[in-house]
Amino acid sequence: MPQDVIFYYAKVFPKLKEFLGKREIATKTKLKDFEVLKRGSNKEPLYIDELVKGVNKKFLELRKGNTHLKDVREKLTKTQIKIWEYFVPRKLIEMHYAVNHEGKNKPLWRIYFDIDRKDLPAEKAQKVALALIKIIIKDKTFNKFNKIFPLWTGNSFHIYVLLKKPISHAYYEKYIHIDPKNPESSFTGRWIKQINMEFKEIAVSGGHEKEKGRIIIDPSQSPSGKIGRAPFSLYIKNYSSPGGYALPLSINDLENRNLIKELRSYTQEEIIRNIDNLAKNLA
Repeated sequence: MPQDVIFYYAKVFPKLKEFLGKREIATKTKLKDFEVLKRGSNKEPLYIDELVKGVNKKFLELRKGNTHLKDVREKLTKTQIKIWEYFVPRKLIEMHYAVNHEGKNKPLWRIYFDIDRKDLPAEKAQKVALALIKIIIKDKTFNKFNKIFPLWTGNSFHIYVLLKKPISHAYYEKYIHIDPKNPESSFTGRWIKQINMEFKEIAVSGGHEKEKGRIIIDPSQSPSGKIGRAPFSLYIKNYSSPGGYALPLSINDLENRNLIKELRSYTQEEIIRNIDNLAKNLA
């Protein structure tokens, strides 16, 4: 793997233009004892169009070797300096983005559910992810989406629901957010109830808190001001090595019994070779 992850990300940036649009980019730089989060709420915002244009041949040439920003600052544009600061050389960096833009209580154009697992195999998260998608599609009272697709995060799954029209934050709070005192008052709570009726061997709950031995369906990163992992981002298990890559999938992929093994075998080189086919799942 190249020491500087920008050489990998440069290959995937163009495939994310439509999906990310004008949503603000965020990066998590993993260090030994902590991580550094850079995002549009604590720095000047960065957008995918700037990355596609700014990470050009000249920029990548300047990044080779042991170069430091102070040594090349005069050769960079203002935007390229910003990119350099978001994507620090020679560090493992995850790429995230503001799912429904930075700021509070803005309309939501997309909902995503984190299928979180604690002390359970990823194959069980796969089953729950597929069941959730099928239930949402069949629910005629929730006819609000243009597309649903799963994203492998590198460790589990996110389910993206891309909406026909934006919903208000108030609608999210009432019908998507899970009220622990009355979980079945929301679509999410009722969908989880159906999954539990289907899978007696898998315990599924809703909310944000992880629970040992349970799959948690969590929509809480959907509102504006929250960030989610971008497709093709590294998933970093520890500061010294990536644990996998976030890959957009088709719904049919979740039917594959060997899916987890295949997803964990992906390398950066294989992702780049298959980038066009993988990116089709975002369209």
